[in-house]
Amino acid sequence: MRTERSLTRLDRVFARLDREPERPAHINVPRMSRHRIGLFAGTLAFYLTIVWLVVITSWLVRLDWQVMFFRPYQQWPSIHWFVDCYVVLGQRGPTAVMVAAWLGWRSWRQHTLRPLLTLGASLLLLNITVGAAKIGMGRLGPHYATSIGANEMGLGGDIFPSGHTANAVVTWGILAYLASTPRARRWLSAISAVTSLGVGLATVYLGTHWLSDVLLGWAAGLLILLALPWCEPLIARAEVWLLDLRDRLRERRRAGARPATPVTVPVSLAAPRKAVDLEKPPLGMPRPPRSPAYLAPGPHTTRGERTPVTPIGSRRPPHADRLPRGTASAARPGS
Repeated sequence: MRTERSLTRLDRVFARLDREPERPAHINVPRMSRHRIGLFAGTLAFYLTIVWLVVITSWLVRLDWQVMFFRPYQQWPSIHWFVDCYVVLGQRGPTAVMVAAWLGWRSWRQHTLRPLLTLGASLLLLNITVGAAKIGMGRLGPHYATSIGANEMGLGGDIFPSGHTANAVVTWGILAYLASTPRARRWLSAISAVTSLGVGLATVYLGTHWLSDVLLGWAAGLLILLALPWCEPLIARAEVWLLDLRDRLRERRRAGARPATPVTVPVSLAAPRKAVDLEKPPLGMPRPPRSPAYLAPGPHTTRGERTPVTPIGSRRPPHADRLPRGTASAARPGS
C-alpha cells in the first residue's frame, strides 16, 4: 500500500515560489506623501540640532565625555566578543554583499532591476552625504581626543556622524522600503530599527564613537531612506535604459550567430573548376585511417586463411663438411 509523502515546510515554500509571477503587475512604489515630508523635515531638524549642540560644546558633549570615562568595555568585559561580532552588521562591505545577494535574487525572480538600483542609489547617497559630513566637521574619536571636555571638532577626524550606524540604518532599512506587503514592511522596519540601534550602541561600548556620533548617524541614515521616493523617477528611467541596452546586445549577439547567406555567382564569372582529387576527402570530412607502413596494403587475413609457403632448400646454415640433400655421400677418409 503506497502512502503519499507529506509536504514539508520547505516544499510548500518552493511550491509557492513556482506559482509566483515573473514580474508583478503593480509594484508598490513609495511616494513622497505629506506624512513622509513631515518625517523628513523633523529628522532634518533633529540632525541640525545635534550638530549645533556639539559645535557649541553643550551638555551633549559633556555626556559624551562621561560615557567615555565610564568605559563600558571595562564594565562588562564578558560580552566583548559578542559586540565585536555584532558590530559587523554595520560594516558597509559585508552588509552590502548580503543585502545585494537577497535583492539580486528578488530581481531575478521578478524580472525587474528596481531592487538592485534602489540599493545602489541609497549607498551612493550614503557615501556622498555621510562622507562629506565626516570630512567637513573633522571630529576626533574618543581614543584620539586631545582636550578633556572639548568637542574635538575640526581636527582632521572622520567619525562624526557614525558611519556604522548610518550604514546599518540604510542597508537593513532598504529591505523594509522594498517590502511588497504592509505587514512585511512593519516587521522589517522593526527589525532594521533594532539592528541599527544595537550597532550604534556597540560602537559606544567599544569606545570607537561618541554618543552624539551615533545619534547623528541614526538621523543621517533615516534622512536617506525618507528621501528615496524623490529618486524613484530616476531609478525607473535607469531601469528602462538598462533593459533596452540588454535587448540590443542580445539582438546583436543573435545576428552575429546567424549563418551567412550564400552569394550566388554567375556561371560565366565563376572560376573554372579544378579536377577533384579523389584521394583527398572534401573539406570538413575526417580522413580515413591509414594502415601503418610495415603492414601490407591489402586486407588483413587470419593465420588460418593464409596460403602455406614451403621454403626452398634447407633452413640449416651452410657448412664446409655438409653435402647438399639428395647427393651421394662420398666415402669419408679412414672409413
